[in-house]
Amino acid sequence: QVQLVESGGGLVQAGGSLRLSCAASGRTFSSYALGWFRQAPGKEREFVASINWSSGSTLYADSVKGRFTISRDNAENTVYLQMNSLKPEDTAVYYCAAAWLILTTTRRADYWGQGTQVTVSS
Repeated sequence: QVQLVESGGGLVQAGGSLRLSCAASGRTFSSYALGWFRQAPGKEREFVASINWSSGSTLYADSVKGRFTISRDNAENTVYLQMNSLKPEDTAVYYCAAAWLILTTTRRADYWGQGTQVTVSS
């Protein structure tokens, strides 16, 4: 049974930093991409960033480029999202997801985590 378990959310002031973690288990992810989506109240879930498990290649939404960095630890089966220069508009529930080869839209995701709240105060 595949499990994606997020951690690291919380409350931070604007300009601050947080690091989210996603521990993946239940299968081999070598042909998968893992990543992050977020959903703010009243808005649709949107893509944030993803990383190909084998190659390490990354993709980012324009809104987070230069501020967020996605990385992985193959030995620990964990994906990280380092979030710097946080803005109030980054406030959302952040979800970890996994998809075959490429992850850029919610429809491509095969697996989801339960989400972790990130709140950025102004």
